[in-house]
Amino acid sequence: MSDLSIDAAWDELYVDGEWRASESGETIAVEDPSTRETVTEVAAATEGDVDAAYEAAAEAQEAWGEQPPAHRQEVVRQFLGALDAHSEEIIELLEYEVGGSAIMGETSIQIAADHASEAATLPRRMKGKHAASNIPGKENQLQVGLKGVVTVISPWNFPLNLSIRAVAPAIAAGNAVVLKPATNSPITGGLLFATLFEETDLPEGVLNVVTGRGSAIGDRVASHPESDVVAFTGSTSVGKRVAGLAGENLAVPAMELGGNNAHVVTADADLDRALDAAAFGSFVHQGQVCISINCHVVHEGVYDEYVAGLVERAESLPTGGVHDPETIVGPIIDESQRDEMLGYVEETVDAGATLETGGHTVDDSLVVAPTVLSGVTNDMPAAANEHFGPIAPVISFSDVDEAVAIANDTEYGLSGAVHFGDLATAKEIAERMETGNVHITDQPINDEAHVPFSGIGASGVGRYNSDAFLDEITETKWISIQHEPREYPF
Repeated sequence: MSDLSIDAAWDELYVDGEWRASESGETIAVEDPSTRETVTEVAAATEGDVDAAYEAAAEAQEAWGEQPPAHRQEVVRQFLGALDAHSEEIIELLEYEVGGSAIMGETSIQIAADHASEAATLPRRMKGKHAASNIPGKENQLQVGLKGVVTVISPWNFPLNLSIRAVAPAIAAGNAVVLKPATNSPITGGLLFATLFEETDLPEGVLNVVTGRGSAIGDRVASHPESDVVAFTGSTSVGKRVAGLAGENLAVPAMELGGNNAHVVTADADLDRALDAAAFGSFVHQGQVCISINCHVVHEGVYDEYVAGLVERAESLPTGGVHDPETIVGPIIDESQRDEMLGYVEETVDAGATLETGGHTVDDSLVVAPTVLSGVTNDMPAAANEHFGPIAPVISFSDVDEAVAIANDTEYGLSGAVHFGDLATAKEIAERMETGNVHITDQPINDEAHVPFSGIGASGVGRYNSDAFLDEITETKWISIQHEPREYPF
């Protein structure tokens, strides 16, 4: 079995079934967010390396796409077996590379396994259709074809499952893949997949992994002429650029972008249940989740009690480096992200909000103490921006219409949650929330591989999961057969 420890050699690219150094020979340091020490190095790919990866993918794809569904299914199942066999090592990699707590690592494995399991069913579900014709004697056939080469640009926050949800379906359907992981998570978002697929019967060249800085190779990856689909997960600002570059080659953009997700709590909600969900939805993985709670929208009648309960839960969470297995709230990925979110907190307090707890680092580290802000309005920085941290701004509302208006007062539309005593009213609120996903008596962080996942507005274009993503990575061809002589007007 492969060595998947952080101490293994991770300083090569994976192109055409081979591990190779980058053209430049340069590497990039990978730092442990808990200690801020360099734990390994990865190759810094050049545009020439990127071209080689796409050349390999394009050459390998045709033969792979002609493989029987049962064989493609078996390869994905083999990957699932490798994922399970190495799960403890992968959880440790997430700990060292992205500051993932034990809960984050275990959750990542579970979701990744769910996506791989669902992907394994896709080859047998790729079936054509017949459609009736308006023309006498004509038969219409709709055939499923492949896009070809799928580009996957994965994020650093949940790199394992947010990579596999695109990589596994693309391969299962018969496409080839070029995977470019985020600079902060080159192993668990990229090189790990090459290692795991080496334990399967996947042919050389079907999966290629190029690591490197976005500033150096990002544009070439997003705009490569061999790319037919670009699946990107990340910020809206970067996503707009990636989609624009993909569009220059008429590649299909599948973009999951930023979010500003509201957690709506009404006067007759079960407050303990709402607070339990709120603590998880705000503070798991330090709030570094695109579908985490960005603001708590709470009825004025229960507002003070809710804030007090949220403060109590926030202050009870173990914080620190994630090499302590008891830690719940660990480090932010890097100084830039940490400083930005703390800036939002400071600006929000300056605008009139009250800092109830948190708002500071722990021992001058990358760990930000779980933070609760009261007296917040929707135009204050911590609520108006995607803060992407363990920060809980709490906004008051007086009636349902105001709650819906607050929840919708954003360019984003990714996820949300509603806690309400009456299910019919909760469903009414959920239906009025302008977002791709809403979860009643829960929190916004939900992902099930067999359920379509998408955002609206600035939260992206395209859809992930199951048949929804299968539509993005396949083509439909219309073939008609005129069985009987047709009468023409001349």
